[in-house]
Amino acid sequence: MDPLSSGTGWPRYVSFAPAALIAGGIVWNVLSPQDYWGDPMLAASVVVAGALCSLRHTVAAGAAVVLGEVALVAKDGYLGHPAGAVQLANAVFAALVGLGVNRVIARHGRRLAVVRSVAEAAQRAVLPVPPSRVGPLAVAAVYQAAQDEAQIGGDAYAVQDTPYGIRLLIADVRGKGLGAVGVVSVLLGTFREAAEQAPDLGTLAGHLEAALLREAARREEDVRLEGFVTAVLAEVPPDAAEVWLLNCGHPAPYLLHGGTVTALEPDEPGLPLGMSVLGAAQAPAESRPFPVGGTLLLVTDGVTEARDRHGVFYEPVDRLAGRGPSRGPEDVVEALVRDVTQWTGGPRDDDMAVLAVTRCPG
Repeated sequence: MDPLSSGTGWPRYVSFAPAALIAGGIVWNVLSPQDYWGDPMLAASVVVAGALCSLRHTVAAGAAVVLGEVALVAKDGYLGHPAGAVQLANAVFAALVGLGVNRVIARHGRRLAVVRSVAEAAQRAVLPVPPSRVGPLAVAAVYQAAQDEAQIGGDAYAVQDTPYGIRLLIADVRGKGLGAVGVVSVLLGTFREAAEQAPDLGTLAGHLEAALLREAARREEDVRLEGFVTAVLAEVPPDAAEVWLLNCGHPAPYLLHGGTVTALEPDEPGLPLGMSVLGAAQAPAESRPFPVGGTLLLVTDGVTEARDRHGVFYEPVDRLAGRGPSRGPEDVVEALVRDVTQWTGGPRDDDMAVLAVTRCPG
């Protein structure tokens, strides 16, 4: 495997660095007043080739260094002399080190590719892409990890068509790693089952709460005491231009309609899921208008807590307002992801999940 193609993201022109070092080292050896001052550059060239280039190019770089050293030793009259043998041995050793570096990096690249493929398969299994159309709603969603190497994390979303209407979930599990993935699996499995049976969002939230508490009881005490899930549950009734929202300590959804963006803040903030042990009652669900052509945008804090280089938080209401009517949820999701990436100017500190649904006419 070529290290340049193993996910490092280096530009292709860096592959010319070994050739430049070889040329510089040979020229320096020829022109320098002292013998072999350019040898460190020659040694560095094969190590750099091993780290940046394919096996074939690394072998070529090592051969060029050894042959160049032979020519220099012969020119200086050291061929067959112990000093010349030492110089040639150093060149061969440097070439072997470069080959070793290349093989180690290639093996690491293969392992990383396997891990990423397993992570991608796990994400598709735990967090499948929702259908593009559910009843009267057009649907689009995206999940982006904070780091490119991490393909799955603690953010989740789901869309379910039920006898009570279309129900939506977006959630952010506290924590990272496989523990968060396990909680996501429990959360989504419970949502898909309970959404078909619970008569209202409050009851649905109660099912999710109970499932998370059962899961927490099987975990270590420090995880059990600190674990919780922020979430928004939404229900779009089949016969009314409204949406019912139950916010469990999560960033508020947004309604995009006619070029305006409105944050649907709850009148009564609710506790995150998994914190009923505090004894506080869950907040009630609230109704908000959801007109035809409007897009309901649900996000995790990877969006609302994204910062620019000055430390200013991203604000969807300000950034998305005035863009004109969207042609569908795909446009909204693409515009948001593109704008957040431009806002941060680099890697984010948290994963980002986005779910957008547009009420279609008819």
